[in-house]
Amino acid sequence: MKSRFTFLEHTADAYIEAYGDTLEELFENATIAMFEVMTDTSKVSPIEVRNVEAEGFDLESLLYRWLEEWLIIRDSENMVFSKFKVKKIAKVGEDQYVIEGLGWGEKFNPRVHEVRTEVKAVTYHMMEIKQENRRWIARFLLDI
Repeated sequence: MKSRFTFLEHTADAYIEAYGDTLEELFENATIAMFEVMTDTSKVSPIEVRNVEAEGFDLESLLYRWLEEWLIIRDSENMVFSKFKVKKIAKVGEDQYVIEGLGWGEKFNPRVHEVRTEVKAVTYHMMEIKQENRRWIARFLLDI
């Protein structure tokens, strides 16, 4: 099985490198990596589904907004997620991208779900998305 993401060295925050054969898979893997910072996603049952839509002016801002939307759901509904499916990423204008996808998870329960590190925010600092050898790579920093 190919690696979905790697945690990179950083002194104060969570620095992640995510991978995907497609842009959609890259965003799915980036999102699961973000939730891995917070809990052991293998213990999260995919009981409830949430739909997220976001837009950005480039791929980096799209990833930022996408991850931010999942953090808002985590904070407002006390949810953690273990599975994601990006239904569409599209360029709809000269400088506008849209994303739509689903996430499956459940209410956070400290008796079931490991408490790891709280992610306060997604940041633009050190964020990049590129394609190398037909594989997508994203690097991004989470404020913890």
